[in-house]
Amino acid sequence: MGENGRSNSEVVMEEEMKKLLEMRFPVIKEGEIISGKVAEITPEYAIIEVGYKTEGLIPISEFTDRERGLTIKVGDEVRVFVDMIEDEDGIIVLSKDKADKMKVWDDIAKAYDGDGVVEGKVVSKVKGGLTVDIGVKAFLPGSQIDLHPPKELDIFIGKTFRFKVVKFNKKRSNIVLSRRSLLEQEIEELKDQTLKTLEENQEVDGIVKNLTDYGAFVDIGGLDGLLHITDISWKRVAHPSEVLTSGQRIRVKILKYDPTKQKISLGLKQLVPSPWSQVKDKYHIGARVQGKVVSLTDYGAFIELEPGVEGLLHISDMSWNKKVKHPSKILSPGDAVDTMVLDMDIENRRISLGLKQLLPNPWDTIEEKFPVGSRIKGSIRSITDFGIFVGVEEGIDGLVHISDISWTQRIKHPADLFKKGEEVEAVVLHIDKENERFSLGVKQLTEDPWEKVGDRYLTGSTVKGSITGITDFGVFLELEPGVEGLIHTSELDIKKGVKIGDVMKLGDELEAEILVVDPKNRKLTLSNKALIKRREKEDIDKYTQDQGSGNPTLGDIMEKNKK
Repeated sequence: MGENGRSNSEVVMEEEMKKLLEMRFPVIKEGEIISGKVAEITPEYAIIEVGYKTEGLIPISEFTDRERGLTIKVGDEVRVFVDMIEDEDGIIVLSKDKADKMKVWDDIAKAYDGDGVVEGKVVSKVKGGLTVDIGVKAFLPGSQIDLHPPKELDIFIGKTFRFKVVKFNKKRSNIVLSRRSLLEQEIEELKDQTLKTLEENQEVDGIVKNLTDYGAFVDIGGLDGLLHITDISWKRVAHPSEVLTSGQRIRVKILKYDPTKQKISLGLKQLVPSPWSQVKDKYHIGARVQGKVVSLTDYGAFIELEPGVEGLLHISDMSWNKKVKHPSKILSPGDAVDTMVLDMDIENRRISLGLKQLLPNPWDTIEEKFPVGSRIKGSIRSITDFGIFVGVEEGIDGLVHISDISWTQRIKHPADLFKKGEEVEAVVLHIDKENERFSLGVKQLTEDPWEKVGDRYLTGSTVKGSITGITDFGVFLELEPGVEGLIHTSELDIKKGVKIGDVMKLGDELEAEILVVDPKNRKLTLSNKALIKRREKEDIDKYTQDQGSGNPTLGDIMEKNKK
């Protein structure tokens, strides 16, 4: 028996057959790829001439496209795979598909060995990546699809790309591709070209890569530049997405370029003239302008007069007579508003606007309505430790200072006498239009008791009053409502070392002699001791006169006083 259970005669016959075939087809061998010409096309086969008056058959299905259209015609040159040689009819069995596949594998091997590139179409999504048809099925890992792993893989299906072969094993039919490595290589090449020509103030085309709260990153040819939000537009931009979208192609200007750090600052608004270049000719101080409220702050509102030109309406310039706690109490974003130009600083791009300036200033006529010395009535708007604010008219309050509440009372806090909302009468004392201050007085409704103190109280005269205050330096004696005098400790008739509070108390009546009268400074200086001495002297003088002669002794006087 021969090989594989065949008889020796069968083996000999097969060898003889091969020799005959080799004699008939000396150049053609099974398993090779040869060239041929389409000689005839039948409904089932394409007949291919391969030389030496020899023809081969290939099923017509191997020459049709997806729409079943024929892709060859008689006379076309084709490369085919020699599948089998038959000797009886002299027909060679050929295959175009096998030739194509062998060529694909050869091309892939060359691409892999020579660091080349293959082209293929993404056909389906599989676990961990995509399947790509490059003539044979290959695997594209998710990490190698793009520069950054995509979130959605379906968007790549049906698209054709170029790939690099990173792994190749023909025996296992294992092919791994990478698109990312080609993209990185292209970016590096593009980056090198960009760096050679990059310079400040240059205008370049770019693609918006991604948006952030502070700006957008733009690819300008392998390099990313930052387009800051303030350089997107001359007008106010709250977020870059208001103007730009990811993937958008834009033209930008290179503002700054740091070659060592490869940092690039880009500008979009710099491609058009600044609207501030014409502000000086368009707007004038005192002019009435219309704008739109674009934002509010604690200190005012920003008004857009035109795209890229904004003015600040300060909170202090919103109303003449209303105390505006926050601009939102008067304005809202988007409101159209008329204002007056108060000031302009073109260099620093600032315009000051006023709202109240378009209306009459109530402070201009306040003196005519309420002349100094006139009486007014109003309700108490607020109470502070230094006085009370009384409503004069809408938005204008007058201050009654604590010192102008009473001629006579010592007031610790105005809340001890007044309540918010209570109606009071007051006298207009002073109006300061420039600083918008209105001074009122309550005590001025009555006569100042000190005005005629000099007429009623004379130096050396005796007065009587009740003690209203006791201090370390003396006692205060009320002579009449609103008029007090001070008896210093040195003028009190008390023994040394004795405390005033031990011998006197509030409400005690006491007589004293007036030493000093000072109405201007509202001071009366009294003396209890001087009064006693004067009376002692008067008593001595009177006793002397009664006796007619001789000087009385102290004992005589004291005895008399006892009687």
